[in-house]
Amino acid sequence: MDRIDFDTALKLYDEDLFVLGEMADKKRKELHGNKTYFNINRHINPTNICADVCKFCAYAANRKNPNPYTMTHEEIMEIVDKIVEDGVKEVHIVSAHNPDTGIEWYLDIFRKIKDKYPQLHVKALTAAEVDFLARHYGKTYDEILDMMVEAGVDSMPGGGAEIFDEKVRDYICKGKVTSDQWIEIHKKWHERGKKSNVTMLFGHVENREHRIDHMMRIRKLQDQTGGFNCFIPLVYQTENNYLKIEHPITADEVLRTMAISRLVLDNVPNLKAYWVTSTVNLALVAQEFGANDLDGTIQKESINSAAGAKSANGIELDDFVGLIKDSGFTPVERDSIYNEIKVW
Repeated sequence: MDRIDFDTALKLYDEDLFVLGEMADKKRKELHGNKTYFNINRHINPTNICADVCKFCAYAANRKNPNPYTMTHEEIMEIVDKIVEDGVKEVHIVSAHNPDTGIEWYLDIFRKIKDKYPQLHVKALTAAEVDFLARHYGKTYDEILDMMVEAGVDSMPGGGAEIFDEKVRDYICKGKVTSDQWIEIHKKWHERGKKSNVTMLFGHVENREHRIDHMMRIRKLQDQTGGFNCFIPLVYQTENNYLKIEHPITADEVLRTMAISRLVLDNVPNLKAYWVTSTVNLALVAQEFGANDLDGTIQKESINSAAGAKSANGIELDDFVGLIKDSGFTPVERDSIYNEIKVW
């Protein structure tokens, strides 16, 4: 079967929604059967003081969010101690681009976590953070990535990708990591034998062509490295930021984008319906439009909830499992790189 090219992918947006869903569901079943993956994880966002100003962001301390904070390592370790007791297996650490902490502030907390809990998977530092640290402290990407490996970072999250189109990027996050830089950083990470995820922020000022272009660039890098575990389309949250998008993207458009992602990204094994940004109910429906992963229990989330997402306190494990079962799928607890731990 020939690969879906750009023009064909764009035309899929005009396909009947349920026909499109059936196409994506067929591909999902070929890859994963009836399984829906999740993990037991906790997000920690140690600081919201940021040197960059992204128009879509409601998390960073600014005029709309005048409550700056930076956690101490002791505060972070108290959280980590508690989550390990609760059976959490992954800690997901991403922050704003704080120019005042020093690079060792980042690296030391990773070392402390891994020294005390070597079994805990540390997923940390987006490519945007890597780029910021490299620029601010006069390091190369290679140097920063090597420091991360030495400090115990196991995998990288997919944040900071936003939309790869340079004109859109210039409007929504001028001064942040460029699309080429983002791809370069993940390529280098993959070359170190490490895995990462990749996101796409959609539902703001981008159009369908920009989304397809984004997917094509991901597919090209994945052909080269095979390092992406998962593609995560993130639904833009409309509150408390500077983009002033009056009408949120429709559920129909979200599901179309999910389905097309599954069909276009034939070399990325997993497609995540990130319930934090899509809502739980729509994420459950997305399982029938190609998605085979719902992220995890999360416990606490600060970045998207600041923009209106209903994710501040996560979801209880039993509730999460029950929702997947009730939607007709088989919940499978996974580790951070998709090894199966338990079929529920």
